[in-house]
Amino acid sequence: MEQITEKLLLEKGSPKTNRLEQIKSLNLSKLRLKLQDLPVRLLSRLQALERLDLSGNGLQEFPKSLKLPMLRFLDLSDNQMEDVTSLESLVSLEELKMEDNLYITVSDNYKLMVLLSNLRIYNGKDVSTNANHLRYVYSDNLRSRIVALWEKSFCPSGPITAEKVSALEAKFISTARQQVKFGPSSVTDFTKWKVEIIAKEFLCSLTEPKEKSSDSSDAEESSVVLSPVKRKQTQSLTDTNNMRLTPRKKPRSDIAAPSDKDSPRKSSLRLKPRTPVKADVVGLSPRASNLHDRTPTKRTGMPATHPKAKHACLSSSVDEAQRDADVLPAGSTKTVCLKPLHVLQCHSKADSSEDFSTQLWACAFQPLPLSTGSGGSRLVATCGGDSLCVIDCETGMVMKKYKVSGEEFFSLAWSTVLMSRGGNAAAQHCSILAAGGKRGLVKLIHPRNNVAYGEFRASRKSLSILRFNHQQGNFLFTGSYDNKILMWDIGGVDSQYNYKAVQLLTLEVSAAPLHICLPPASPRTHLLTACEDGLHCYSTQLGGNNSAKNRSKEMEINFPIYKKEDKEHDYHTIDGLSFLTDDVVASKNYLHGCIYLWSWSRTKAQRPDKKNRAVSAVVLAELQWANTEIPYLALNTCPGRMALCDAFKHVQCFSVRTMDPDRGLSLCAGQAYIVCGDDKGRLWTYHVSSLQKNSFQSGKPIRPTEVLEWPGPLKNGVRQVEGTSINSVAMDPELRYLVALSDKNMVIVWKRDESS
Repeated sequence: MEQITEKLLLEKGSPKTNRLEQIKSLNLSKLRLKLQDLPVRLLSRLQALERLDLSGNGLQEFPKSLKLPMLRFLDLSDNQMEDVTSLESLVSLEELKMEDNLYITVSDNYKLMVLLSNLRIYNGKDVSTNANHLRYVYSDNLRSRIVALWEKSFCPSGPITAEKVSALEAKFISTARQQVKFGPSSVTDFTKWKVEIIAKEFLCSLTEPKEKSSDSSDAEESSVVLSPVKRKQTQSLTDTNNMRLTPRKKPRSDIAAPSDKDSPRKSSLRLKPRTPVKADVVGLSPRASNLHDRTPTKRTGMPATHPKAKHACLSSSVDEAQRDADVLPAGSTKTVCLKPLHVLQCHSKADSSEDFSTQLWACAFQPLPLSTGSGGSRLVATCGGDSLCVIDCETGMVMKKYKVSGEEFFSLAWSTVLMSRGGNAAAQHCSILAAGGKRGLVKLIHPRNNVAYGEFRASRKSLSILRFNHQQGNFLFTGSYDNKILMWDIGGVDSQYNYKAVQLLTLEVSAAPLHICLPPASPRTHLLTACEDGLHCYSTQLGGNNSAKNRSKEMEINFPIYKKEDKEHDYHTIDGLSFLTDDVVASKNYLHGCIYLWSWSRTKAQRPDKKNRAVSAVVLAELQWANTEIPYLALNTCPGRMALCDAFKHVQCFSVRTMDPDRGLSLCAGQAYIVCGDDKGRLWTYHVSSLQKNSFQSGKPIRPTEVLEWPGPLKNGVRQVEGTSINSVAMDPELRYLVALSDKNMVIVWKRDESS
């Protein structure tokens, strides 16, 4: 047996370095190690360690005090493991190997799935679905039985005090372990272990201090409570059923049921084409072109570039008018200049270059795994009509294209899941796309391997929005026009693309959900949804005391503009929503002409009105936006980190890096950008450097940093395409590219000037 020293760790670690803190992979297999041979203080310096091989040793347990926050893979096969609870500190572990440990039982396997909340692959197999069943469904069943036992046999008369609970604790836990039974006898040890944990948690909850209740007058002062009013749309925006026609993204009641040929499992469809191709490219007008020679041209060879340029700049400095609007200048005057690079038609019906009617609805940049060390990707996914495309923003090439006859895609979302490869091969991360729309089906696609590997029905009505949990990539939320948001566990995939989608929650919404946002700091506990009738908050925490599978809203967030509603104006439709930081949220109503910036934490801290669950948004600032009556013009953010100072003296951004794979966003150091299109093809951009205390109270909306004009593309070098509604925008994490989708089948790619 070799002694574990710093020199040995550096020799057996990779990449080769002279610092333990930089090691990402470590092989300590077959060294005949026992627990006492593992120096915890020395190993604790491996803060960047992602893979650890301890196979072929004599370990009976893992050092309980050893915390390796980045560890994702651990091989403990061929040891003498007995106490699996010693692995509880490995909070980021995704893959574990425990083969050839003689004393490991089925109950131990179950304990591991519950203790390690991120565990996906166990002994080479995807256990996501089984693990989540144990963590939530199985545990909820035990919890309900434990509560019933308490109420039947142990609940004391009178007020429940800590002294009464303490006197009953030992007997109650012992009785629960003996009487609460569930599941097969082969996992009795696991059941008793879990029952004891839940029973202790339940007793603690009985004596926890309750929140102080406030009187009704306080609740009324802290919220804006309005009776719902009947909405009256302008004639151009309504049909005989009082439903908006522009844009046409709307509920459908005539969705055909799936045929017998539609498989709920992998469809074995292939993406096309195999070789990257250029889409039809619309030329740019001379007033906004000056593109590089690499700008793609039509296949007929017609030039798509012109000699004169006009760069559109996002400046981090501000003019005098902006200072009057309570914007503080950023610490640097360095500008970020964006210029139009490509205008593509890649969603055309029958691949026709004359199609200027297909509406494009959603776009998102592919998130890269954190292990790559790169901030973002230049690949963006777009959807509209019956197709979904993956585009290389630099070259303008359509790298992948996926078409479904009869479908109209409304939303898409990227995520990263684990793919198990069987045998001794380690599982690998793979980026997948989920897309859905008119038919109510979710399509699952692995673009890298050109495989559309599955689909499942999420609703009988059209799907309006999809959103993955960026901390747990197998959790997917689907919003639909039957006024429901469903939470799914889609698990991972194996080498044959087998998967299983399991519904976990149903959130009852009062109107069609248009956007879904998960708070970056707590994506497992709360969900915000922007709907046709307002902004609502839901609890999505699984397990714990809330075991309900059908849930109603926790609160509705009201905005100051609601006070100005009348028969002609309804400001409740929230058609733009995105987190700018962990706390600052941007949202808008299309009739308002402004974008609100508000504090999530301070809004959530309020006690909702008892009658309608309403609270007032704690508004920080108001951003000037376009005057329009066109709905569904979504905003997006490239967030920076902002700190709320004491007493909200100001909000300022500082340089920290973060990654949100669900949204494809990360911090642009020192930058916090908001972008929203309008109905004339323009992009309203805001660089929020800091906000003063009275930004909102002053009544002066903050002007945009820059309005990027419609690039004025030409068709066949003659006819200029007029500006049209921008339905969706997306930015890569480092703001190298900005992509805008139009209402007339055009994908506009803007690129950052490298000199900025």
